[in-house]
Amino acid sequence: MQTLSVTISIYIISDSIGETGEHIVRAALSQFNLENIKIKKIPFVLTVDYLKSIIDEASENQNSVLFYTLVDNQLIEFVENYSKVKNLVSVDLISPVIKTISKFTGMEPIQEPGTIRKIDEAYFRRVEAIEFAVKYDDGQDPAGIPLADLVILGISRTSKTPLSMYLANKNFKVCNIPLVPESKPPKEIYEIPARRMIGLTNSPLKLNEIREERLKALGLPKGSNYACMERILYEIDYAERIMKNIGCPIIDVSNKAVEETAEIIISMLKKYNAKFGGI
Repeated sequence: MQTLSVTISIYIISDSIGETGEHIVRAALSQFNLENIKIKKIPFVLTVDYLKSIIDEASENQNSVLFYTLVDNQLIEFVENYSKVKNLVSVDLISPVIKTISKFTGMEPIQEPGTIRKIDEAYFRRVEAIEFAVKYDDGQDPAGIPLADLVILGISRTSKTPLSMYLANKNFKVCNIPLVPESKPPKEIYEIPARRMIGLTNSPLKLNEIREERLKALGLPKGSNYACMERILYEIDYAERIMKNIGCPIIDVSNKAVEETAEIIISMLKKYNAKFGGI
């Protein structure tokens, strides 16, 4: 490993949290076997005065290098000019890319700091919601009920899981609970507001058709109690009694695509001033 006779101070200046600049600089540094490198990341630089104080500090050591990811033209112009006055090397990590895209598309950049961070936050919220839906799918753990933005109730083959995943992609944390006559529903469904629950039902004929296909796919004999019309009617009656007792809305999904049902639910949640990530 090469050893430098002096310590190089690298300043990473950003109008947001500075992760973009830091990743680029560290990626470049990984191509060198260097010691004596000191990195200082300075986030949320939004004023000329603050920027001036950073450059003044860096100039105290002439072995300093400035890397910056700024979108405000005034700040960019200042760091370019003032770093020359202070005899410092400065590198703009993002403006050349923005200018190229602007020239290629004919569009003007919005010059809003932190847009990447906002995109990342939205992405991670969605991932968190999807992980939540998987963890609390099909009543695996009633502990998810009080944590969920929405609890979906329904008997087998009423699209509970596909709907949960679709809503998770809209940033809703959803758990779904199967209602089976032989199993007592979790007590938690009676402990949260009814507006945070949705009941799903389906027509007996549609359920019979879906369940027969399900049996066929599993290689099970036709005529099983699972697809028996008497059993289906019994399950529907059992589930609807629970839903009506709770007082939650009930949606018939027999002639609806998952997307259509989801939009109905989202409209209901908005009506009750629900927010993504919490009600």
